[in-house]
Amino acid sequence: MDMTTLLNPKAVRFISSATSKKRLFQTIGEAARGVHDLDTESVIGALQERESLGPTGVGHGVAVPHARIDGIDRVLGVFFRLEKPLDYGSVDKAPVDLVFALFAPRDAGVEHLKALAFISRTLRNPRICEKLRANDDPGKLYAVLTSGQESKAA
Repeated sequence: MDMTTLLNPKAVRFISSATSKKRLFQTIGEAARGVHDLDTESVIGALQERESLGPTGVGHGVAVPHARIDGIDRVLGVFFRLEKPLDYGSVDKAPVDLVFALFAPRDAGVEHLKALAFISRTLRNPRICEKLRANDDPGKLYAVLTSGQESKAA
């Protein structure tokens, strides 16, 4: 798996204000509509439904909200760097400033899990997170995320 299969440059944003998780999900839904032509309300509902099962804030300022969406044929993503960390209810109680949202086809099996594992591995790398936090330009954020990061998984 390669980051460019999940993410395109238009799907990377620097967000100056996200006041709540609900507002963040709204912004994710709007980005998913603009970049991937997904229905905003369907995305928001699916993200909230998944979040009700347990927090997708994985720690160290990182969240990976994800959901299965009708009408798509492959895993897609959007990435946000938040200017102000947001109380997200993460497992380590730390506020979140790096958000990678994934959308998978409703019937996606292993590809969804591979994508989640790939994003988790990428965002567990302290050097990558440091570079992401040092930039607010979407082009530079995209370059950091796509700089030779390939999955070693089969």
